[in-house]
Amino acid sequence: MMTKNIKLGPHETQLLFTLEEKGIAFFDFQTAKKILNIPDSSVQNLLYRLKHKNRITELEKGKYVLNPAKSGPGGFWSENAFLVTHHLVKEYYLGFWSALSYWGFTEQLPQTVLAATPHRKKTVLYGGQKIKFIAIARKRFFGFVQQEAEGSVFRIASKEKAILDALTYPKYCGGLIEVTKALWNAKKDLNWQLMLAYLDELDVGAVTRRLGYLLQVLEIQKTVQKKLKKRFNGFHWLDPSKAKTIRAYSKEWGLQLNLTLEELLSWRGS
Repeated sequence: MMTKNIKLGPHETQLLFTLEEKGIAFFDFQTAKKILNIPDSSVQNLLYRLKHKNRITELEKGKYVLNPAKSGPGGFWSENAFLVTHHLVKEYYLGFWSALSYWGFTEQLPQTVLAATPHRKKTVLYGGQKIKFIAIARKRFFGFVQQEAEGSVFRIASKEKAILDALTYPKYCGGLIEVTKALWNAKKDLNWQLMLAYLDELDVGAVTRRLGYLLQVLEIQKTVQKKLKKRFNGFHWLDPSKAKTIRAYSKEWGLQLNLTLEELLSWRGS
């Protein structure tokens, strides 16, 4: 089978060569204009042509990723979606199910990349993969670390914050059954002193109750359990992402249990 030869104009070649030579995978309109030094309308037309030749991909208006020549003529080059996220928004960190998977706390591979941000931002589709942004309160935007991949960087929830975010927003992590499994898998990797410090900073009573209850169910970290116990007023749902059907109450932790112990531990098997 013959591969169609896609011809490039002199300015197209100049832009692609310069980007590859400088190792620039992600760029915007202004970067292209600076390299080419031609009128705005000419830059817009050139970028339009390169998109249709599959040499660049537009992530969102004015932001692009280079499809290097090594991807083949007209081929699609899929950069790590985590790195793509880093170039879409200034304030973010990868979290929820994406963070649990990255740290090895779940064997599930979420099809959608999930990122926390203190701003509202629309979902971006890149290479058939969705990058979904979850708006969280500014006071909850903390506890992330920087990681490297393919010569670039991205920000992701720390192991401890990944667990706490999962307890805060179970619906973005597959529900509390999946979170229970992640907590069990993470038990030896977590800095529990840091976890308690984050918990104080987060200051969400429902998260404290859920963490204490799950530690008790899993029979781990009894010292931490004691530190979490206090007189709770009222009740919160164990799993707010599930049907609001009360199976039982935990007066000790102030929770309305809409999951049974058997369901919470179903991942263990028989």
